[in-house]
Amino acid sequence: MLRIGISIGTSFQVDGPDGVRAGPARVLAEAAAAARAGLDVLTLGDHHATGPAGYLQNVPMIGRLAAEWTGRPLGCLFLVPLWNPVLLAEQVGTLAAMSPGRFIVQTGLGGGADQFAAMGASLGGRAARLEEGIRVARALLAGEEVDSALFGVAGARIAPVPPEGSEWWIGGGVARAIDRAARLGDCWYGNADLTPTTASELIEVYREACSRHGREPVRVPIRKDVLIVEDRAVAERVGDALVAAGYRGFERAAVAYGDPAAVAEQLAVYGDLGYTDVIIRTMGPLPPELGPDAAAASVELAGEVRSLLAGS
Repeated sequence: MLRIGISIGTSFQVDGPDGVRAGPARVLAEAAAAARAGLDVLTLGDHHATGPAGYLQNVPMIGRLAAEWTGRPLGCLFLVPLWNPVLLAEQVGTLAAMSPGRFIVQTGLGGGADQFAAMGASLGGRAARLEEGIRVARALLAGEEVDSALFGVAGARIAPVPPEGSEWWIGGGVARAIDRAARLGDCWYGNADLTPTTASELIEVYREACSRHGREPVRVPIRKDVLIVEDRAVAERVGDALVAAGYRGFERAAVAYGDPAAVAEQLAVYGDLGYTDVIIRTMGPLPPELGPDAAAASVELAGEVRSLLAGS
């Protein structure tokens, strides 16, 4: 069965009609819709120093969502080179104590000179900081005492540690990053910009990397941006307009939109390729014609997509 999860976008305009509280309200609405839809996992992203645009930080927001998202796994993306690994591990340990199962830690290199400079970090050496950060945080979450010359860590231990452990999804779209996922992670996490063609090519790269490192690929998730509307024609009109406007620089084949049956058909190909999870995010910005609750409505319709894929 192809699992369907959600990564809720947390960026928003703080100068909108409802001010700063509009952002959290929208995220809560999408999380509640995902819960009603019976989706399999809920995650949030990570970004820093975005002002004047708003971005809700993942740790406090996922802690709030844990009250709504009961009985199913939670996770967060962490741009590891921007985090002290002891602090990262402590955040994960606390969040995992409030959620069932293994807490999902998604990792990324991060980018943008402005973001790194604002956090007192350098883009140079970020790959080394990513790998060492993963090593340190994973050891701490396993209850070990850890040193790290790179991060200036000496004799660190944390508590609590995740009761059922943590699960590490390592992203990246080039061979070196995919090899890193096979070496250091529990799985590779495919990027949202992959088309069926590129997704087919890169999952083979991952399988080959796993073979080199004596690993068996069990879980292979992929991110997808989607828009689901009951009226297929409306969804296609809005989706076509977003793609024509250059939506995130993605090709049409990298996104999925339509009614539930059409979106299920577009996502099913990833299951056929060997991906085990599709982590969706609602496309946007959405036009006023869809109404103020269009994003949450799209998420709730993802429950129908999940049922259709389960029966296929």
